[in-house]
Amino acid sequence: MTEAVTLQDYVVPELIFLNESFKSQNEFFEKIYDKAFSLGYVREDFLERIKAREATFPTGLQLEDMGVAIPHTDAECVLKEFVAVVTTSPVGFKSMEDINQDVSVEIAFVLGLNEPHSQLEMLQSLMGLLQNKEILSELKQAKTSEEVIQLVKTNHL
Repeated sequence: MTEAVTLQDYVVPELIFLNESFKSQNEFFEKIYDKAFSLGYVREDFLERIKAREATFPTGLQLEDMGVAIPHTDAECVLKEFVAVVTTSPVGFKSMEDINQDVSVEIAFVLGLNEPHSQLEMLQSLMGLLQNKEILSELKQAKTSEEVIQLVKTNHL
């Protein structure tokens, strides 16, 4: 039996972006891509593929208190698995429930997974997190990547 996939296994300090401000969703994806690519986590085609997938299968989710997003793309353009955590002033994403609805996203978890089973398990793990308003609020207020990692570990995410 393999160990369950958890957020703490994939969150790395270099891919935590706190209190960011993006003019657009494209700028959001470019910043994450630039860092992930420079660190050897993704192939060159990651950027175009994640943008294309988000356009076809939006990942914005309106929660009670804030908007979140879980963008991800094809496994083959991920060289080393990761989850980027991003807190930002609101960025427009389309809703996963209704493509005609906009969601003002303040926290995003960008999934860079290359094993099909880990993607499903990670989504299930994140759904648990998204139902916990307290932890989301603490993540939103985190000032350092260490705080984010500590939150994830303490809450066994």
